[in-house]
Amino acid sequence: MGLGPSLVLRGAAAGSLFLIIVCLLISANPTPADAAGLAPDGGSMALEAGAAAQVSAAQEPALEGSCRVSPAFSQNILQWCEYITTYSEKHDLAPNLVAALVLQESGGDPLAYSHSGAVGLMQVMPRDGLAAAFQCINGPCFANRPSIAELQDPQFNIEYGTRMLAGLLASHANDLREALRAYGPMDVGYSYADTVLGLFEAYSR
Repeated sequence: MGLGPSLVLRGAAAGSLFLIIVCLLISANPTPADAAGLAPDGGSMALEAGAAAQVSAAQEPALEGSCRVSPAFSQNILQWCEYITTYSEKHDLAPNLVAALVLQESGGDPLAYSHSGAVGLMQVMPRDGLAAAFQCINGPCFANRPSIAELQDPQFNIEYGTRMLAGLLASHANDLREALRAYGPMDVGYSYADTVLGLFEAYSR
């Protein structure tokens, strides 16, 4: 039996209504990618961006002041590792070399004071105290040096000492043994230099 015109119209209207409802449901429930604010291929784009960030982070240099002194040194030396690393590298010196020098000079004591008047971790001669008695042709030998109080500050002492050693290295044609001989006591020849070099080698293995 054929359908009457009224039934056909009702069927068409019901079908249209169904399609409208489906469309409304789809627009009201976006896909996970749309909900996240991503393009259709946003998942792969996000992964690519994350990978790029990881590569960039891996290429970043180590933070300034990170420790590059051998852990074989005692804690008396390692407690100054940040300063030793920072100023050694600033003046193109090996951190283990400066650590060896600090070990030889003061054993890591920032208030060390020698019988000749040298002060602090790297035993720098100051302008005052016992060192003021040293006279050169043009007057006090250490008149342009920092004070005892300044050199008792660990950071200041290591910065000043590494800068002084770098200057001696440059003035001795990058001969480390000669630079260390000039840095050490005047009356011991190369024994001071050889001791520091021996420590440097031992702690760099």
